[in-house]
Amino acid sequence: MNENKPDGSQTLACVFCRKNDDCPNKYGEKKTNEKWNLTVHYYCLLMSSGIWQRGKEEEGVYGFLIEDIRKEVNRASKLKCCVCKKTGASIGCVAPRCKRSYHFPCGLQRECIFQFTGNFASFCWNHRPVQIVTPNNYRDSLPCTICLEFIEPIPTYSILRSPCCKNAWFHRDCLQVQAINAGVFFFRCTICNNSDIFQKEMLRMGIHIPEKDASWELEENAYQELLQHYEHCDVRRCRCKEGRDYNAPNSKWEIKRCQCCGSSGTHLACSSLRSWEQNWECLECRGILYNSGSFQKSKKHTLPSTNNVAINDCLLEESSPKLPRQSPGAQGKDLLRQGSKFRRDISTIIVELGFQIIKKSKRLYINKADIWNSALDGFRNQKFNPSYTIEVAYVNENDNFGREHPGSKHEFLSLLMQHLENSAVFEGSLSKNLSLNSQALKENLYYEAGKMLAISLVHGGPSPGFFSKTLFNCLVYGPENTEPILDDVSDFDVAQIIIRINTATNVADLNSVMNEYYNYFELIGCLRLITSLSDKYILAKDILVYHVIKRVQAPFESFKQGLKTLGVLEKIETYPEAFYGIFCHKPENLSAKILSDLFTGHTLPDAQALGFWNSYLQAVEDGKTAITMEDILIFATGCKSIPPAGFKPTPSIECLHVDFPVGNKCNNCLALPITNTYKEFQEKMDFSIRNTLRLEKEESSHYIEH
Repeated sequence: MNENKPDGSQTLACVFCRKNDDCPNKYGEKKTNEKWNLTVHYYCLLMSSGIWQRGKEEEGVYGFLIEDIRKEVNRASKLKCCVCKKTGASIGCVAPRCKRSYHFPCGLQRECIFQFTGNFASFCWNHRPVQIVTPNNYRDSLPCTICLEFIEPIPTYSILRSPCCKNAWFHRDCLQVQAINAGVFFFRCTICNNSDIFQKEMLRMGIHIPEKDASWELEENAYQELLQHYEHCDVRRCRCKEGRDYNAPNSKWEIKRCQCCGSSGTHLACSSLRSWEQNWECLECRGILYNSGSFQKSKKHTLPSTNNVAINDCLLEESSPKLPRQSPGAQGKDLLRQGSKFRRDISTIIVELGFQIIKKSKRLYINKADIWNSALDGFRNQKFNPSYTIEVAYVNENDNFGREHPGSKHEFLSLLMQHLENSAVFEGSLSKNLSLNSQALKENLYYEAGKMLAISLVHGGPSPGFFSKTLFNCLVYGPENTEPILDDVSDFDVAQIIIRINTATNVADLNSVMNEYYNYFELIGCLRLITSLSDKYILAKDILVYHVIKRVQAPFESFKQGLKTLGVLEKIETYPEAFYGIFCHKPENLSAKILSDLFTGHTLPDAQALGFWNSYLQAVEDGKTAITMEDILIFATGCKSIPPAGFKPTPSIECLHVDFPVGNKCNNCLALPITNTYKEFQEKMDFSIRNTLRLEKEESSHYIEH
């Protein structure tokens, strides 16, 4: 195969369409075999109905043998194009009973669709696939998310909609150019970055996605500057006798870069750093961090809080976003190699994610009796931005006056996570996996669940704590590198089948199970020939992989896209050890000491009030009252556990001349009554906390019943 010179290809016509146009974006690459005097457009050759690729890639033209091409040209010479009325129409519509044939360029002209996948089917203008879109309320035009020109949001041949983002619309031509430039590895939705669902739909609608690397990846030395490390000491007084550019690894004269900008540096000794693992910021970045108000000095507590995280612990250099996905074993070795970089405190990581939150606020109107739907409405609102500061206002749909009351963000997120744990998108008792719920999939609830979880973590919500190890490993290492276990199966019947397979003692018993559940095995693609008893382990594994992973592939991908909100999924993949604890384990049980350290005192008139408070906490811990530690925390903050990043503002107590204790969940403040005796103090605390929580539960259950 010898390519002709570029100027010569302009004058040679394609043997299929008989056009001499050289337009790769429309007709594919144009190639000429000089030996056989044969020129073809790649797409004309690929889409011809009567030819198959019988040779290797380097044989003939793209693996199509010369003799096969000549036979196809001869076959097409007997067929007349239904568009231009000339012979040589090598492409036919695959719809049953449709006899239309046409040239590739003629098909493009009449808006036919050519699918560059599977059997490379072609559809005429009457039988081409279309996108089914539910009626919308768009009154104005929307921009093409590639060229930004405004288009009418109505699916046509020239206008396509993203299957994963309802508001993402494209010109067909824009998509095709992007697909050719990006290739199969980088072609994805421009809004949510989904690749699997997006590519599948675009292939169905006739977009050619070449199996090649992106054009920008093929440029020579395209990323050379990324390999250059900044090596210069920028502190005012450099102590190194060898000069500011001297860098001696593993010594006090090693240069450490600013963890924020990476464009300033210091010798370890010049900034009194004991080791390279210690964090350092340049003066400019340090000033920005302090001026942002993200860090304030406050009393240190035993539990993590946003206020007690030092600046030096908050920002580390990011790992490369293009690291290949690794198996758990390989990932574990990398963790050991890279040391303390990956063993970061979870509160530090979440505080770092919180830097994305800006001062501009968005108010969410939440009905506590219907927390899920009101949260969905708020998060789906076009004006909602996950980076805005969240304000909560509680409303009651039965209130004819439409009054609203200020609400606690911590309480709202805590209630939302409780509902999410018990929602239809998850299945299982304690450790949960994703379910397969057609209604939830139709309503895009898996994406919303992932988005809610990400927003909750970054905005100071509680630990999820209900993920199974299998679900967590799928998120971090990928489903293909995860092995589910029997405990992941929540379906009793499926679990019994797996147990019977595992306990089979001979081939006869194993075949008996195969025969009894033949239809089920056929449905899930796990039918296999049993030749020995050891086949039972492979069979059981296949069933587990199907039921726990393959069956929920669509929900998993949707959930994963939602979890990418605010960069949460990327952090989980980078620091799996830190996130495993809060995703797969419930928070530690509260104790008297933990709550005593958590709540700071503002206005304590005397030691007696503080003594009553500490005595009450100890009595609750010892079980001398019906109130629990979680009840106290819920009463004061709305949360039954301490969020990974701590509370903001810090919980406080104050003693006032009030009849009963008052919990201000918006400010995380607990007002204690001043009493003469401890007995009176305990009775008032018990009465208020017990009845307040009981009334809140009754309001919630009343909504569920009606």
